[in-house]
Amino acid sequence: LVDAGLSSVLPLAPLIGDPGLITALVERWRPETSTFHMPFGEVTITLEDVATLTGLAIDGDAVIVDIPDEDWSAMCLRLLGQAPTDLGGGVIRITWLRETFDELPLSASPETTEQFARAYALSLMGGVLFSDRSGGSVHLQYLLLVEDWRRAGRFAWGAAVLSYLYREMGRSALQMTASSSLGGDFGGWAALLMLWTWERFPHTSPLHAVTGAQITQDAVPRGIRWLPAQTRQHGDQFYLYKLWFDECTTFVVSI
Repeated sequence: LVDAGLSSVLPLAPLIGDPGLITALVERWRPETSTFHMPFGEVTITLEDVATLTGLAIDGDAVIVDIPDEDWSAMCLRLLGQAPTDLGGGVIRITWLRETFDELPLSASPETTEQFARAYALSLMGGVLFSDRSGGSVHLQYLLLVEDWRRAGRFAWGAAVLSYLYREMGRSALQMTASSSLGGDFGGWAALLMLWTWERFPHTSPLHAVTGAQITQDAVPRGIRWLPAQTRQHGDQFYLYKLWFDECTTFVVSI
């Protein structure tokens, strides 16, 4: 995972999205410009933000996957050593990955260790970095990205994560326009969205809700400094007020 350039996000992976905050941000999102429309102007998440907050590379090869010549089951067996029986359309359940590759045996061979690492990376991509709206499955095409660890290390993971988040934000914003509700239907790395908001709009952060927690200012990647915090889990109207009315001009330009 270090070779693949994914290890920096492992401490951040357990962060759970705050539906109220995400809904409020989607309501402020403008798909035409990929920016948040605020009272003082337009702002957005940049590649520099992603690199600073997550440690993911923003320069390198594009994250592109080709459909394999072999069938999905054969590819799964080759790269993971096991395959579920219900591989409809190349989609695999994340729960199956976590149950099947729960604990690496102490006597595991290098090949088995690699298979477990691939399973973890696949779960990370499908459940965190490139999560879809199902929230419980991932396509096996992502497995090809970590077939060769050194090749994976040349990918611009940060750029891919941000562009994917942009797309999902746009989809959610259009959905909200049509239905006036997000309904928990959101794809992309929600934690990245929250980390950016906490950094740029400090008055929305859970910092003051954490008793006795020391938020480390010089953590690397910077997002790790928020790990002691717990999300507030307020409703979207609370956050809309925070972003639009309450101290709405308090935007940190540089993090």
